[in-house]
Amino acid sequence: MADQTHVLFVEDDDVIREATQLALERDGFAVTAMPDGLSGLEAFRADRPDIALLDVMVPGLDGVSLCRRIRDESTVPVIMLSARADSIDVVLGLEAGADDYVTKPFDGAVLVARIRAVLRRFGHAGGTDRGEDSAGPDAGGLLTFGELEVDTEGMEVRKGGQPVALTPTEMRLLLEFSSAPGTVLSRDKLLERVWDYGWGGDTRVVDVHVQRLRTKIGQDRIETVRGFGYKLKA
Repeated sequence: MADQTHVLFVEDDDVIREATQLALERDGFAVTAMPDGLSGLEAFRADRPDIALLDVMVPGLDGVSLCRRIRDESTVPVIMLSARADSIDVVLGLEAGADDYVTKPFDGAVLVARIRAVLRRFGHAGGTDRGEDSAGPDAGGLLTFGELEVDTEGMEVRKGGQPVALTPTEMRLLLEFSSAPGTVLSRDKLLERVWDYGWGGDTRVVDVHVQRLRTKIGQDRIETVRGFGYKLKA
């Protein structure tokens, strides 16, 4: 049990909650399943799971609000579950600090793959899949871009000498940009390198995280190159 990855799963539909919990446990995860946001928040604070799966539409405290509360206290990875891929809920969840999202109904194997992809970025093995941790760009040392400093060894960022708090996903995104300043990185390339997608993904995940990163390191530091992607201004 000690080496199992602990998943907090918040879902109000009894059938989905029980079936998904069983599926995740079969794949080697330890699961705490809760039916609403308030009990989910209590379980998060009590158990400190390795990852949280939050359905957007849960009673008491909705999934987006729960994600914000979790993000105020922790950088633990969060995946949002939404029944509508084209819903504003997806963007709201990402803006609240979620690292990824999965559309319902979902295939169990796809959900497990997405969980493991997120966990690899955060340095967890994920269930029974004990692959090597994913590493960021091997830039080494301290990189400086104007008033922005990126310590690629200490995994620290400072702006104007003041520390900047980034989530692991935001840090990996910044590492990709800082490893090739002035080079345009496409959304698909960022999905592959940062989100570990071996398949096509929703580029809204990239766009929202770039915007979140801009608010922390400076709106003009990352430039949009229309039709191509983004680049870090050297």
